[in-house]
Amino acid sequence: MILKKSEIPTSEITPKQAYMNRRAFMAAAAATGVAAIAGERVSRMVRPAGVEAAEKLTVVNSPLSTTGVEVTPYEDITHYNNFYEFGVDKGDPAKNAGTLRTRPWSVKVEGLVKEPKTFDIDTLLKLKPMEERVYRFRCVEAWSMVIPWAGYSLSEFINACEPLPSAKYVQFLSLADSKQEPEIYNAHLNWPYSEGLRMDEAMHPLTLLTFGLYGEVLPNQDGAPVRVIVPWKYGFKSAKSIVKVKFVKSQPSTTWNDMAPQEYGFYSNVNPNVDHPRWSQKTERRIGFPIWKQRQPTLMFNGYGDQVAQLYAGMDLKKNY
Repeated sequence: MILKKSEIPTSEITPKQAYMNRRAFMAAAAATGVAAIAGERVSRMVRPAGVEAAEKLTVVNSPLSTTGVEVTPYEDITHYNNFYEFGVDKGDPAKNAGTLRTRPWSVKVEGLVKEPKTFDIDTLLKLKPMEERVYRFRCVEAWSMVIPWAGYSLSEFINACEPLPSAKYVQFLSLADSKQEPEIYNAHLNWPYSEGLRMDEAMHPLTLLTFGLYGEVLPNQDGAPVRVIVPWKYGFKSAKSIVKVKFVKSQPSTTWNDMAPQEYGFYSNVNPNVDHPRWSQKTERRIGFPIWKQRQPTLMFNGYGDQVAQLYAGMDLKKNY
């Protein structure tokens, strides 16, 4: 049976401008002195009507990118968010995050380091070449996306921070400013938002210091201007709008583990065999798919087990959830 255009779900229609014009991009790159790199990616973004274009990023293909998966549409990625500083409903961040000022922006480095440092956002953007990495993104609320993030391995930033051998964990602290984040005190959490990783997790090549998605700088509601993405963990481990990084000897305090330790463990690796106390983690709902394709089985370590399982060898993953 041949479907008429009106009978095809909009989620399955490839938009006309799904890819930017590569020739125009390369010409612009040459005009700004950026060398044409073999494998250089061009944004595949399809921008909803009325949304102003953001700053473009020059990104290259990454061998760490997940293949064989359908990327979530830009509109879903930017309009279905958890960012409680801008509201607790999924649509609130897109409506409210315009008050966030991402310039000037700096990230302070403290704790067990050779010496404290401060990096401004433009220095971070130029620290290493930017890669596009398509990663699965899994929320503990049992929904998921596939997102083309832009950034470079967090290990590159950590090396620039020069941590001491005694540093066993790294803690990330997000902006907490009620003038810029109008809903921050309506979400009854401990602020600033805090997350942390064991050092070997932070140094793993998959862990991404992230500045953009779909070839452009991060929208405010997605954690601008700099965040972390840890693709084998639930999304709340990926701290947004980072203003401070601390290297510490002991496991740091983290927001959700402090607020509800029975629901949110420190490690928070995606594990379909450990249910959230209020719902199952065995399946997930893929945002942006037609309804009959949304429900999918949850993969151990979000599908990255071959790369990261060795980090947890000998650990009880039901106890260390």
